[in-house]
Amino acid sequence: MSIENVRESMKTLGMAERIREFDVSSATVELAARALGVDGARIAKSMGFLLGGKAILVVTAGDQKVNSGKYKARFGEKAKLLSFEEAHNMVGHDPGGVCPFALPEDVAVYLDESLRRFETVFPAAGSANSAIEMTCGELERCASNFAGWVDVCKPREEAADK
Repeated sequence: MSIENVRESMKTLGMAERIREFDVSSATVELAARALGVDGARIAKSMGFLLGGKAILVVTAGDQKVNSGKYKARFGEKAKLLSFEEAHNMVGHDPGGVCPFALPEDVAVYLDESLRRFETVFPAAGSANSAIEMTCGELERCASNFAGWVDVCKPREEAADK
């Protein structure tokens, strides 16, 4: 089970006790925000993309959308979201519980600059009813295969209009 893998990974980092599990779904930004009682922008949304035949994760603030032009400029390819099956097989987490923890070694994790405006954010913890509160520094330290910070989202004003 994916959340158990995340829990084991977090134990080694001294963070396992911070994982929250809910009686309700937290599979979308809106549902996670409601379950946590926070603004949806603070949900750290993990999106899986296919890049050069491998999966990568880009973690953004919950109120952001990836800008295809910025993505292509950064990664050299058009953004192609992973299908449910690709996420399950390549990342090891099902959509709704995709998170930057307990990942296979070939899945790079990028954190988007949109997260930096918050003191803490809430990524999922491997299931569609879990989350963990972390600072951006903790997220960077705890993310499996952290590959760097990127700026691939639409400007906030533009994202809010869409």
